[in-house]
Amino acid sequence: MEFGFLSELEQVIETNKKKDPSESYTAKLFYKGLERIAQKVGEEAVETVIASMSAKQDMKEEAADLIYHLLVLLNYKGMGLKDIVEVLEKRHTAKK
Repeated sequence: MEFGFLSELEQVIETNKKKDPSESYTAKLFYKGLERIAQKVGEEAVETVIASMSAKQDMKEEAADLIYHLLVLLNYKGMGLKDIVEVLEKRHTAKK
Protein backbone atom coordinates (compact mmCIF):
# COMPACT_ATOMS: atom_id res chain seq x y z
CA MET A 1 0.00 0.00 0.00
CA GLU A 2 1.13 3.51 -0.75
CA PHE A 3 0.26 6.44 1.50
CA GLY A 4 2.08 9.30 -0.22
CA PHE A 5 4.39 11.24 2.05
CA LEU A 6 3.47 9.08 5.05
CA SER A 7 4.98 6.08 3.24
CA GLU A 8 8.12 8.14 2.66
CA LEU A 9 8.16 9.08 6.35
CA GLU A 10 7.91 5.40 7.29
CA GLN A 11 11.04 4.78 5.20
CA VAL A 12 12.86 7.72 6.82
CA ILE A 13 12.04 6.27 10.25
CA GLU A 14 13.30 2.84 9.15
CA THR A 15 16.57 4.36 7.95
CA ASN A 16 17.10 6.77 10.82
CA LYS A 17 16.46 4.25 13.59
CA LYS A 18 19.78 2.63 12.67
CA LYS A 19 21.80 5.84 13.03
CA ASP A 20 23.81 7.01 16.01
CA PRO A 21 21.38 8.27 18.71
CA SER A 22 23.47 11.42 19.09
CA GLU A 23 22.82 12.24 15.41
CA SER A 24 19.14 11.33 15.02
CA TYR A 25 16.09 11.99 17.17
CA THR A 26 14.48 8.85 15.75
CA ALA A 27 17.52 6.76 16.67
CA LYS A 28 17.47 8.27 20.15
CA LEU A 29 13.84 7.16 20.59
CA PHE A 30 14.67 3.62 19.49
CA TYR A 31 17.70 3.57 21.78
CA LYS A 32 15.54 4.58 24.75
CA GLY A 33 13.04 1.84 23.92
CA LEU A 34 9.36 1.07 23.97
CA GLU A 35 8.53 2.83 27.23
CA ARG A 36 9.90 6.19 26.02
CA ILE A 37 8.31 5.85 22.57
CA ALA A 38 4.92 5.02 24.08
CA GLN A 39 5.29 7.91 26.52
CA LYS A 40 5.92 10.31 23.62
CA VAL A 41 2.79 9.06 21.82
CA GLY A 42 0.78 9.72 24.97
CA GLU A 43 2.28 13.17 25.46
CA GLU A 44 1.61 14.15 21.87
CA ALA A 45 -1.96 12.82 22.06
CA VAL A 46 -2.66 14.99 25.11
CA GLU A 47 -1.01 18.00 23.46
CA THR A 48 -3.16 17.46 20.36
CA VAL A 49 -6.32 17.42 22.46
CA ILE A 50 -5.27 20.60 24.28
CA ALA A 51 -4.33 22.31 21.01
CA SER A 52 -7.72 21.44 19.53
CA MET A 53 -9.19 23.96 21.94
CA SER A 54 -7.06 26.79 20.55
CA ALA A 55 -5.51 27.87 17.26
CA LYS A 56 -5.87 25.68 14.19
CA GLN A 57 -2.12 25.92 13.43
CA ASP A 58 -1.27 24.69 16.93
CA MET A 59 -3.43 21.63 16.40
CA LYS A 60 -1.81 20.92 13.03
CA GLU A 61 1.64 21.01 14.63
CA GLU A 62 0.64 18.75 17.50
CA ALA A 63 -1.21 16.33 15.21
CA ALA A 64 1.91 16.08 13.04
CA ASP A 65 3.99 15.28 16.13
CA LEU A 66 1.44 12.65 17.17
CA ILE A 67 1.46 10.98 13.76
CA TYR A 68 5.26 10.92 13.64
CA HIS A 69 5.55 9.37 17.10
CA LEU A 70 2.78 6.86 16.30
CA LEU A 71 4.69 5.81 13.17
CA VAL A 72 7.81 5.35 15.31
CA LEU A 73 5.83 3.19 17.76
CA LEU A 74 4.33 1.12 14.96
CA ASN A 75 7.79 0.58 13.48
CA TYR A 76 9.21 -0.40 16.87
CA LYS A 77 6.48 -3.03 17.16
CA GLY A 78 7.13 -4.32 13.62
CA MET A 79 4.03 -2.73 12.11
CA GLY A 80 3.19 0.07 9.72
CA LEU A 81 0.31 2.06 8.31
CA LYS A 82 -0.74 -0.86 6.09
CA ASP A 83 -1.49 -2.91 9.20
CA ILE A 84 -3.71 -0.18 10.62
CA VAL A 85 -5.50 0.36 7.31
CA GLU A 86 -6.23 -3.37 7.10
CA VAL A 87 -7.95 -3.23 10.51
CA LEU A 88 -9.94 -0.14 9.53
CA GLU A 89 -11.00 -1.73 6.23
CA LYS A 90 -12.14 -4.91 8.00
CA ARG A 91 -14.18 -2.85 10.46
CA HIS A 92 -15.74 -0.85 7.66
CA THR A 93 -16.58 -4.00 5.67
CA ALA A 94 -18.05 -5.71 8.72
CA LYS A 95 -20.49 -2.83 9.28
CA LYS A 96 -21.97 -3.03 5.77
